[in-house]
Amino acid sequence: MSITTTTEGPAVLIGYPWRLQIEAAAPVFVEGAAYGGQLRVRASDPTVLATLSSAEGGVLRVSDTVLELALRPDQTAGLAPGRVVLDLVRIDLDPDLHLGFFLEIPVMLPVTRGLAP
Repeated sequence: MSITTTTEGPAVLIGYPWRLQIEAAAPVFVEGAAYGGQLRVRASDPTVLATLSSAEGGVLRVSDTVLELALRPDQTAGLAPGRVVLDLVRIDLDPDLHLGFFLEIPVMLPVTRGLAP
């Protein structure tokens, strides 16, 4: 049996950085663990739009119960308006451990874009 929970969160604005904090009810985000995830249009799509990992700063352990996910502007620049999906895997274990959640994130074209300082 699967459980689906819908929670409001920030949309990805194309060309801008994006951040989201995930909070667990129990202390499951161990210090020193490594995480990775792939952004795709849908789970079955073979094309990876962006990769997030602990090594490159896209997944940051904040505490035993909080992870922060982040996309850089160059990672969001090529996205199309609509939705993307993302899940996370703990990659420092053998075998890798899927964390058991999937995110569906809206992607929006911002009104303000292309400004130069």
